[in-house]
Amino acid sequence: MDFGLRDPAAAMRDFLQQAGGCAVVDGGLATELEANGADLNDPLWSAKCLFSSPDLIRKVHLDYLMAGANIIISASYQATIQGFEARGFSQKESEALLFKSVEIACEARGIFQSSYRNGPYTVGADEASSRKQPILVAASIGSYGAFLADGSEYSGDYGKEVTLQTLKDFHRRRVQVLAESGADLIAFETIPNKIEAQAYVELLKENNIRIPAWFSFCSKDENDVVSGDSVLECIAVANACKNVVAVGINCTPPRYIQGLILSIRKATDKPIVVYPNSGERYDADRKEWVASTSNSEEDFVSYVSKWSEAGASLIGGCCRTTPKTIRAIAEALSNVRSAPQATSACN
Repeated sequence: MDFGLRDPAAAMRDFLQQAGGCAVVDGGLATELEANGADLNDPLWSAKCLFSSPDLIRKVHLDYLMAGANIIISASYQATIQGFEARGFSQKESEALLFKSVEIACEARGIFQSSYRNGPYTVGADEASSRKQPILVAASIGSYGAFLADGSEYSGDYGKEVTLQTLKDFHRRRVQVLAESGADLIAFETIPNKIEAQAYVELLKENNIRIPAWFSFCSKDENDVVSGDSVLECIAVANACKNVVAVGINCTPPRYIQGLILSIRKATDKPIVVYPNSGERYDADRKEWVASTSNSEEDFVSYVSKWSEAGASLIGGCCRTTPKTIRAIAEALSNVRSAPQATSACN
């Protein structure tokens, strides 16, 4: 499916229909890179692997496809031209690394599809009868705070000196490059405040970007994003953009997701995407995740049917989730699809 040549909203509807009503988004990339031996103690975080160990990124993408993901997200969340230049790369080399992030994901999709020519096997109740399902590659764009690597991506507090124009100038070239990278869509992820969402919307319009996108925000509770801005006001900004084919939440504790979905449904009729973190809390000072006693992987997966029933149609995981989590999500959604008289986004 080539989203770039079609009406974006219609393309997303068709994609979801082919996926059985609900699509599975992949899980934490950095989590799995570290589990496979990568040292990500670096301002570039997972983007470091674009030049240090690209084969490892490809392996993780394949692991998520094997787990049942319909959408894999590129390793460009913390990949910025400014960040690469600070490491000594030229602008041309930096842009090439952005392209490479999508190229690696596309290669993984190609390898998977050549091995499973019917597409990802259906995980769950009807696993024995494989059926063709689509796979999309989303080019990730992380927030300005992700580039700063100071924890502000989880607070949205950039200081008064950072204006709308500052954010547009920072993101412009990366958006342009990834829009031409061959990705099916752009995933604007972990958006911490309304002003950055507005910057993205204006960049898409001003640069005549035609590729579809989704906007997913990072929330601190069921009402506000981490900056304190209203979730509904943030969703309204994204909802007004014709490029945006889905809106939702990521890197947020699972316990808030159902309430957020119900709120978002009041503000948009676009598909809702949710991919929470494991429920752990990121300590910006220690630069590590702090375990939560209230959420286990089993607890996370137990929410999936509720999220679907509430109205989410793209569901996956973010930080600290794994292929095991994604396989369980795929199985849970398969069960929802096959349940008699089920009422959810999957039906």
